[in-house]
Amino acid sequence: MNEQPKILVVDDDREIRTLLSEYLAENGFRTAEAADGVAMWKALDATRIDLIVLDLMMPGEDGLQLCRTLRAKSNVPVIMLTARGQPIDRILGLEMGADDYLAKPFEPRELLARIRSVLRRTEALPPKLDRSEATRMRFAGWTLDLTARHLVNSQGVVVVLSGAEFRLLKVFLEHPKRVLSRDQLLNLTQGRDADPFERSIDLQVSRVRQKLDEDARDPQLIKTVRNEGYVLSAEVKVETSP
Repeated sequence: MNEQPKILVVDDDREIRTLLSEYLAENGFRTAEAADGVAMWKALDATRIDLIVLDLMMPGEDGLQLCRTLRAKSNVPVIMLTARGQPIDRILGLEMGADDYLAKPFEPRELLARIRSVLRRTEALPPKLDRSEATRMRFAGWTLDLTARHLVNSQGVVVVLSGAEFRLLKVFLEHPKRVLSRDQLLNLTQGRDADPFERSIDLQVSRVRQKLDEDARDPQLIKTVRNEGYVLSAEVKVETSP
């Protein structure tokens, strides 16, 4: 029988760490705790972690710095916690590579639902694609570097991607030639459903098309399917480290 996912709770508040760890354990997860960045890196070196619940405001390296450093070396999912509820803080967290964001105070049941949602998305990879081994995804002369989290064109020029752009392009590459609705794209990239008249995905698709040098009037790689969503039209080849 497969082991239950292991969640690392990183928060400088001991009471919060303990409460969250106990609640997650009661709901079938294995848990580990870390009070700061140093302890977080030690925990990651010591055992396999399936998801990190990371507090934004901590002494030393804060959650944003830790998430940015983590993303340079690992794809382990991150849910960021913060007492700040401003939209800009959520955007910053997602841009640094967080998979989801939850403002304090929150209901533990909501965190549990977010964790389960992010873990489902993490597992939603194409058949035979091992996320831990894949390092590059090639398509139509482009290469998405999964380690450096940037794009490289056919001349070898690096194209910098924001965290949101990287996640969106990676979702398209994981589901080539499959129409993805706006709701699906939002759920796969941010773990939430679209609000009425939600247009953020359209804006992100537009930005990714710009990075791919697409003609806005007649895009050839990421095509719009009227009344349905978007589809990546290219073949995708996944490469792994030797």
